[in-house]
Amino acid sequence: MTHIKEATLCDVAEILRIEQACFSTPWTEQGIRESIENENTHLYLALADGKTAGYMGVQIFSGEGYVTNVATLPAYRRQGVAKALIERVLGNEMDFLTLEVRESNAPAIALYESLGFARIGVRPHFYRNPDENALLMTKYKEKV
Repeated sequence: MTHIKEATLCDVAEILRIEQACFSTPWTEQGIRESIENENTHLYLALADGKTAGYMGVQIFSGEGYVTNVATLPAYRRQGVAKALIERVLGNEMDFLTLEVRESNAPAIALYESLGFARIGVRPHFYRNPDENALLMTKYKEKV
């Protein structure tokens, strides 16, 4: 079972460990600290059976949500960790949530589409190591 909690400064080392395990250009410890201290940024930590499994960051400005990162440690992939994180973030007050994803990341794209995200554009050469385009995907909140 996955438990999601809002990250605090006590979680910086765990988030840094996830970053280093998942990304070719991970965030720095200072960057993670600054994100946690920023009132417009929310970082969420996913715990599976009490162990850190992944995290997600989102910036929210005037009802607009922008994903900074979604990362699941390799041992916990395809177990619903990323889905639980995204569903938690979608619970925030936002009109929409936008993210970028590597064009080659078919599992992530399939997950985002299953959650109602639509492809709205491409950012050429967005990623480095290796150089790759990003798909821009957005989910609009249903109006009630």
